[in-house]
Amino acid sequence: MKTFRSKLFFAIITLIIAVLLCLGLLLGQLFKSYYINVIDERLSKEIQLVAGQIEEIGGIEQLTQEKVDQFASWLGVNVTIADANDQVIFDSVNKDIQLKNRKTISEILGAPDSDGQAGKVVGDDYHYFWKELNEGTNSYYLFLSAEIDEVKSGYSQIWWILIICLSLALILIIFLGAAITNRYTRPIDSATRVAIELAKGNYRARTYDNDVGEAGKLNSSINILARNLQDMEKSREMHQDRLSTLIENMGSGLILIDSKGYINLVNRTYREVFHADVTEYMDELYYNVIEYKEITELIEELFMTEQKVRKQIQILIGIHRKHFEVYGVPIIGTNDVWKGVLLVFHDITEIKKLEQVRRDFVANVSHELKTPITSIKGFSETLLDGAMDDQDALKQFLTIILQESERLQTLIQDLLDLSKIEQQGFHLSIQEVNIIGVLNEVVMMVKRRAEEKEITIDYKCEDEIIEMEADVNRIKQIFLNIVSNAISYTPNEGKVSIRVTEDQQKVYIKIIDTGIGIKESEIPRIFERFYRVDKARSRNSGGTGLGLAIVKHLLEAHKGLISVESKSGKGTAFLLTFYKKLPDSE
Repeated sequence: MKTFRSKLFFAIITLIIAVLLCLGLLLGQLFKSYYINVIDERLSKEIQLVAGQIEEIGGIEQLTQEKVDQFASWLGVNVTIADANDQVIFDSVNKDIQLKNRKTISEILGAPDSDGQAGKVVGDDYHYFWKELNEGTNSYYLFLSAEIDEVKSGYSQIWWILIICLSLALILIIFLGAAITNRYTRPIDSATRVAIELAKGNYRARTYDNDVGEAGKLNSSINILARNLQDMEKSREMHQDRLSTLIENMGSGLILIDSKGYINLVNRTYREVFHADVTEYMDELYYNVIEYKEITELIEELFMTEQKVRKQIQILIGIHRKHFEVYGVPIIGTNDVWKGVLLVFHDITEIKKLEQVRRDFVANVSHELKTPITSIKGFSETLLDGAMDDQDALKQFLTIILQESERLQTLIQDLLDLSKIEQQGFHLSIQEVNIIGVLNEVVMMVKRRAEEKEITIDYKCEDEIIEMEADVNRIKQIFLNIVSNAISYTPNEGKVSIRVTEDQQKVYIKIIDTGIGIKESEIPRIFERFYRVDKARSRNSGGTGLGLAIVKHLLEAHKGLISVESKSGKGTAFLLTFYKKLPDSE
């Protein structure tokens, strides 16, 4: 903007200087003409005066050189009198220039237009004014001459006066021009700076010039424009942030590919699921960076058909097999311009797992229910066919039916308990519980079964009272399930040990048996529903396969932990950890 102001200022100053120079030249010429006219008018009057004085004293005959010198002295001019033969009679000019003066006079008198009338001639050094005098039959010529230097001196003074006046005027005009230029260019300067900032994207820029008139309207309009642009930018940024947040945090993977096959957008979920590096994906052709054939084929189908696609695909990512439901849509712009494709990947792996769990659960429940029901039905039909007359067979069959009924009841009760525990609204009846007393009750409940198998229960605790917050019935169910399993999977004459320790915040219960043990590969699965390490032994013992699943859920409800250490053929150790004060109740 300084360049514009300087250009405008110098243009105005140049124009003013040119005008002043023209005006100076014009005034100089006018003053010069005026000065010369004044001299001519003076000489004209003076020559008439001298001619009158000569006539009063009696003419040329009575005129003396002294009188001529007196006229010259009075008037400040040179006085020369010549006859018709170009002979100078009287001359007030000094001897140094007499010759030149007389030569000039001879030229004037010898000129063709010299008709005896008064006239003027401008020489190199003198300005001449002459008049013819007639005395009888004789003719004389009176010459008055003024030095040109006097004219030049006056002309020089005029020029100095003009130069001084015009210089002062120029200085004054420069100051006024600078002030006026600054006043009228300042709003434009401010508007230009703001416009440049707006072009750079700084929509907070404003003009603060309070000028009135058209410049003020310009600044006001630019401020309004800046505010509108700022509001639009804020709105755009807000929508952009919302869109970016939505895209980055949506639970499904998303990938955007342009019409030429270059990847323009990959969201965080896609990167996390497919372990993709955004720097390797962005602005790269999809078939060069996407290594999964199922995805590239789906993209190719979208490009070829330009139709929406919805498919379920299965992809091996690392060592895990994942299931995805993929939605692919073509992006069509205005005038049916092809913009690219958009793919959304919904991870349905957990849904597929749940479906498989549901199918397995139904199959397991059906199988577990089928066995006792088949036994009950078979023995009932045998009794109805005539076996009831045999008292020994009748008693044996009714005992088996009773056992299968109890097993069926236990299975149904475990299913109901598991269903209740897994419900979202399940609550524990928390109270202060003496864990030692609960374990004593559990030992008493399983003591008979242990004696039948000659299994020793080694129960040791350093304290008689260890209190903790728990649901007494559920905690008892946990211990009963684990100790019962230990007895069931421990051979005759084995041993089950129970150890209880504590610290300031937690209680540790360790239950160790000398049973058949668990293979290391099977340990992660023992808490699944209906999973049995030894299916035949479990069914013979009346187990349902749901005990440890119930234990796991009840422990999680108590914010507890369970860990398992086992070796096949050497026994198993369960370590249960409880908080004395539940974290949620603190």
